[in-house]
Amino acid sequence: MNVVTKADGAVVATTNGQLRGAMNNGIHTFKGIPYGASTAGENRFLAPQPVKPWTGVRDANEFGLRAPQHARAAVPANAWIRSDTPIGEDCLRLNIYTPAVSESASGASNRPVMVYLHGGGYNAGAGDAPGIDGSNLARQGDVVVVTVNHRLNVFGFCHFGAGAPEPFADSGNVGMLDIVVALQWVRDNIAVFGGDAGNVTIYGQSGGASKVAVLMTMPAAKGLFHKAIMQSGSSHLRLATLETTARALHALLAQLDMPGSDPAALQKIPTQTLLDAYKASVAVTYGNDSFRPVIDGRALLNDPFDLESPDLATNIPLMVGSCETEKSFYDVVADPATLPMTRDQLFAGVKRFVGIDAAATATLIDDYESRRPAISMRDLFNVLTSDHMYRRNAITAAERKSVQGGAPAYLYEFTWKTPVLGGMLKSPHTLCIPFVFGTVNVAEAFVGAGPEQDALSAKVMGAWLAFARTGNPNYEGLPQWSAFDAQTRPTMIFDNQTMAVGDPKPKDRIAINRCPDFVSDEQWSALD
Repeated sequence: MNVVTKADGAVVATTNGQLRGAMNNGIHTFKGIPYGASTAGENRFLAPQPVKPWTGVRDANEFGLRAPQHARAAVPANAWIRSDTPIGEDCLRLNIYTPAVSESASGASNRPVMVYLHGGGYNAGAGDAPGIDGSNLARQGDVVVVTVNHRLNVFGFCHFGAGAPEPFADSGNVGMLDIVVALQWVRDNIAVFGGDAGNVTIYGQSGGASKVAVLMTMPAAKGLFHKAIMQSGSSHLRLATLETTARALHALLAQLDMPGSDPAALQKIPTQTLLDAYKASVAVTYGNDSFRPVIDGRALLNDPFDLESPDLATNIPLMVGSCETEKSFYDVVADPATLPMTRDQLFAGVKRFVGIDAAATATLIDDYESRRPAISMRDLFNVLTSDHMYRRNAITAAERKSVQGGAPAYLYEFTWKTPVLGGMLKSPHTLCIPFVFGTVNVAEAFVGAGPEQDALSAKVMGAWLAFARTGNPNYEGLPQWSAFDAQTRPTMIFDNQTMAVGDPKPKDRIAINRCPDFVSDEQWSALD
């Protein structure tokens, strides 16, 4: 028998040893489960190493360490998405929320599994922020929710080039290989937590959405998941290159005053020293952070959704979308005196952010403003840059997925506007998260509270749960949501009046698509 139920939680037997969880309002929680060995010392920059089995029963009641990272600005409005767990290199941990455990790996384990990949770009974040607690989602949908910590920034994505010694050949993508190993652990163990290893959905927001896209093109990840959801991804169409990672490494070594690339020497540098050098190296390259997944010819062979490359995710249904004013999220930590914009400031900001010349900038601003005659300059900046950085990427992913054929894509947009802070945020980045997880009460300082929030959360949770169960987000509480096609462009609008719309805001889509398809320095530094 693999399960012993006690007052302080259930004990389950995994492939590495027994774990004791806890019970919280009818949901079993198992926190800080190791799926890989510590990445410190001689394991730094290496592909994830196996966990050594343990004897006896290991308590799984505390979250594991966050990957090394610098603190991000926190105010009451965004505290729900921040983690204050200590950092450290023994960070390959995952957390599980489940309505019931199973007595054996071969028992009744038919609950869909939802594996969430946190945001924070590829440089920050953790799977234990209060707003991504999986308890309510597990309870509402009778599903198993998993959240994951993995290596980030220089520790997870430091590519040493083709001449690196063999043990370090995968160093540029070990952060993604960590997630692959986590998914393998889920495959091998989730049955004893009541989950179905044959029905796994990966989903993530912002940087987490980009990780989902990368997994869809990783040969090593094929077969480990069966559905994918990408929420507000900004850089999911393009990965780092050998050239950009070489420049990043050069800048890092300069900060450390090292004459050449010696991975073994870098393994001996104290964690905080290496972390500080990483931050400084990004700063001197104008915020252009190339410590991120790289097309290295090993773990990654091509950009996600590349129509000229083999599609490894033909049979994977995709749900993808964004929020209307993603960029306003960053206003919560801005100096209020800087928020009002003059027209000159709007022009300069859009020109730099979008990367077009003066004439094209003026045309783009006039085009957007003509459909919004009463809009403030700050709100116009947020709408326009959000379309460039997020919405058009979501649309492009849906377009390419539909062209590739196979499993369908479903496109959405959040236009619901939060009332907090006088309504200044409109529909900001991360807005979707508490509605998906059913944690609007935890994120009250960000989304407010009341029947309006509860009703929208019920609709959103219903769609995400239906998709995780069947690969189709339609259910009784939602208007008919058709799969995306390039002709009718069906899009589900999540708002107080949730509705399916064919090709919403087509003139905005056409205007923003005239802009260059690249990520500016400001966009790299703003990734969350």
